[in-house]
Amino acid sequence: MEIVFLPKEKWKGTPIPMITRSDSYYDIELGPLNSEGCTVSIIRKSADKDIVHTPEEYDFPDSLYQDHWEKAEAYGVVSDVGQMMACIEVCPEEWSNRLMVTELWVCDALRGQGIGKLLMDKAKEIAVSQKRRAIILETQSCNTNAIGFYLHEGFELIGFDTCCYTNDDIGKKEVRLNFGYFFHKEPRRW
Repeated sequence: MEIVFLPKEKWKGTPIPMITRSDSYYDIELGPLNSEGCTVSIIRKSADKDIVHTPEEYDFPDSLYQDHWEKAEAYGVVSDVGQMMACIEVCPEEWSNRLMVTELWVCDALRGQGIGKLLMDKAKEIAVSQKRRAIILETQSCNTNAIGFYLHEGFELIGFDTCCYTNDDIGKKEVRLNFGYFFHKEPRRW
């Protein structure tokens, strides 16, 4: 499969039919912060029933070249009849010198064929060419397939937001998890 540039003039507003399915999730337990610190635990657990999220649930569905990503660029796999089968959209975060993956999607028919890796390799190539220090992205604690993919690609957890989507993200098992891929990582100093 060939990864091609998806020009903004043609692909702006193209919906991304992002459906997530999982039989597990990462449970977030966050203790209160006090003068001694706090405890955080993130543990993978089996779900009572499959967790499924579809674009119809959200007021702000995924699409390419949304106005708030002013310098975005997208790449993907397009079928012989011009249908988008997979895509990645990246946008520079200039102030922090990072490249943000704003969208990543592979249709069900192409999953497991290495397309996601090819798309992520494209993001890494762009980040290197722009001399970015890192790539960042977000996913949800219930999207365990995506989390496994990001970890396999060398990303690591860099943070989380327990009220990004609703005031009950922990209860809904849909906490925003932020991941980062570092090109030149300095050792941590504790």
